[in-house]
Amino acid sequence: MAQIFLVEDEERVASFVKKALEENNHTVDIITDGASAVKKFAGIPYDLAILDIMLPYLSGIEVCRHIRQKNKNIPILMLTALDSVDDKVKGLNMGADDYLVKPFHLKELQARVEALLRRNASDVIPIITLGSITLNTANNMVEREGRKISLTTKECALLELLMRNNDKMLSRQTIAEKVWGIDFDTGTNVVDVYVNYLRNKIEKGFTDKYIHTVIGKGYIFKTEQN
Repeated sequence: MAQIFLVEDEERVASFVKKALEENNHTVDIITDGASAVKKFAGIPYDLAILDIMLPYLSGIEVCRHIRQKNKNIPILMLTALDSVDDKVKGLNMGADDYLVKPFHLKELQARVEALLRRNASDVIPIITLGSITLNTANNMVEREGRKISLTTKECALLELLMRNNDKMLSRQTIAEKVWGIDFDTGTNVVDVYVNYLRNKIEKGFTDKYIHTVIGKGYIFKTEQN
């Protein structure tokens, strides 16, 4: 399941695209103008972006440029009613990965999205090092200052999410959706419980603490100590 960022101002098109992608078990956030898209993207770690070119306030080309400045790896699919070579080149130069010309078949859209997600997944580096922590996602093992620490599958997924979003606050809802693939239930404390499990394993006995609570909002992984 991927969390997809869809920027499309045509309500009918946005509805069809959202429904088609949800059939493949993805979650889709719809944004209807370019300026709002730039602000929204800055706060949530999405897996893929789909951008219409013709948008109010900021074009899809400009939104693509802003996204690439924040995230060099996220796959970006452009939707356009313009089939000119110049428009495609502009988008690709700004960092788009693929193009789909309107009108398009929803099955083709689904296939393009799945291909981009697979390609991006194959590019993910299995070993992440931040501060004194090295996480090997292939075997769920952490090494810190020469000490090896074994994690459960969910603990590893949680730590990977936090580390890949270093210095970025993640809400409990985002964490729940990314790690457990569920809508966040405000009546459950599963995220807080697992953060405590993780802290006990990777921080207990060490001076530097990397997982910080943002009161009322969520959690953030930071290697710089205040």
